[in-house]
Amino acid sequence: MIEGLVAQIEARFAELSQAMSDPEVIGDRNRYAEVGREYSRLEPAAKLAEEWRHAADDAAGAQELLAEDGDDPEIRELLTSSRERLAELEEEIRFAMVERDPNDDKDVIIEIQGGAGGDEAGLWAGDLFRMLSRYAERRGFKVEPLDAGDGKYTFEVKGDGAYSVFKYEGGTHRVQRVPATESQGRIHTSTATVAVLPEAEDVDVEVDPNDLQVDVYRSSGPGGQSVNTTDSAVRITHKPSGIVVAMQDEKSQLQNREKAMRVLRARLYERAVAEQQAAAAADRRAQVGTGDRAEKIRTYNYGERRVTDHRIKLTAHNLDEVLEGDLGQFTGALDDEDKRRRLESQDLG
Repeated sequence: MIEGLVAQIEARFAELSQAMSDPEVIGDRNRYAEVGREYSRLEPAAKLAEEWRHAADDAAGAQELLAEDGDDPEIRELLTSSRERLAELEEEIRFAMVERDPNDDKDVIIEIQGGAGGDEAGLWAGDLFRMLSRYAERRGFKVEPLDAGDGKYTFEVKGDGAYSVFKYEGGTHRVQRVPATESQGRIHTSTATVAVLPEAEDVDVEVDPNDLQVDVYRSSGPGGQSVNTTDSAVRITHKPSGIVVAMQDEKSQLQNREKAMRVLRARLYERAVAEQQAAAAADRRAQVGTGDRAEKIRTYNYGERRVTDHRIKLTAHNLDEVLEGDLGQFTGALDDEDKRRRLESQDLG
């Protein structure tokens, strides 16, 4: 029953409120941050629970007055409106209490790579990198490039809740436009794939050094002074899984190795989660697909200045703003749809 859920929310929120002022909790930085995050997550549901209590009291009071004094139009209207609001609040409370993805608070590593379309696909990958970087900055996250070259971009987005925002960007992004190199003005269709990986902590995934093959080599470049004269590039192969990560963005071999290990851990963690929750989470290959033009989560049409997200059938005619990182409307709609699906598979009383 909804009243039981409301009582649970009230009890837990009271515990968290007390903990926020507990000297022992305040003195433990990690514990205080953890309590603070849970408090913030539960606060919207707690406000809805409080409103539900008020509406329930109004309905009960109106019912009592009608029983004692007979029918009264104003009291009858109060009873009707209170009951309607109770029904709305019940749905809103259940929606607010949908179980969150355990990775939502994590930083993310994002990999973008040109798919179908030749050189134009590589250019489109660069446009997506710029768009997602701008979006991260709009949301107050920190962007750290890890590697770039040959139409492939790997970067990290740091900040509380980064994965909860960027997890919806994983998949094939299709563009329809006239390439700069097209002399006849014909529209081309190209794609780029995006993989969004929650960054793994050391405690999330263990990597046995004996399972790694580490190769070092000289970084490639356009020539001249930009080409390193030392073996600073690093390629790490995880032999059990066959995953290969190469980094050459930094001049230091140590820095490249550290970045490569972060990406490797993220890929291994994402693979482990996919294997454990195959029904609920797609693995990286399913998320990215093959890059074929027919596989798409979103289409960007330059001629019509239109952006369409095919997963939720949402179309917006603000292409320029979207390419500048204005993705909030898509994230919000996708998050709502994700919560609806989770609510359907969850029993909240």
